[in-house]
Amino acid sequence: ISVLRAAGAVKLKYPERDESVLMLISLKDVNLPKFLAPDVPLFNNILSDLFPGVELPEPDYDHMRASLELECARRNLQPTPVFLEKIFQLYEMILVRHGLMIVGYSYGAKTCMYRTLAGALGDLNSKGLLEENKVKVVVINPKSIYMGQLYGQFDPVSHEWQDGVLAKKYRELAVDTSPDRKWVMFDGPVDAI
Repeated sequence: ISVLRAAGAVKLKYPERDESVLMLISLKDVNLPKFLAPDVPLFNNILSDLFPGVELPEPDYDHMRASLELECARRNLQPTPVFLEKIFQLYEMILVRHGLMIVGYSYGAKTCMYRTLAGALGDLNSKGLLEENKVKVVVINPKSIYMGQLYGQFDPVSHEWQDGVLAKKYRELAVDTSPDRKWVMFDGPVDAI
């Protein structure tokens, strides 16, 4: 479904392009960020077999790249090609998915990535570029509280349900009618809570 959703978005963005190019763009945008580095060549070979002779145009990230570089300068980060590529992949995933996970080693720039993207989207919004919206980020460390406090719990004595932090934050963002993007982030370890 994500590939079809991405294909629809790409078709709206480039209505005059060949559909094989649009499908190839969609397949790459949705699947490539999921793969480990050793799997990327295999995936590219499969796509070249499925779409022989189809050449992809370079994506137009000029405004986004400029905003990301400005945000990196504000945050005292180096906009290396790998860092920017991962942010572009994160952005493409956000466009086609409602929820996702950014996984990697400690100190692998995961937090810096989403914060930089949020700042760049706000910058694009203030300039009126790419029809982007500002981002409201709610960060929760899931390891800092008990599971019942995080998700909610049933009190066996009073037989009442008590909402957790996550439910309260979701409700708070759901009633916000602004066009801003709303991101609820679990920023912390991904082992059993």
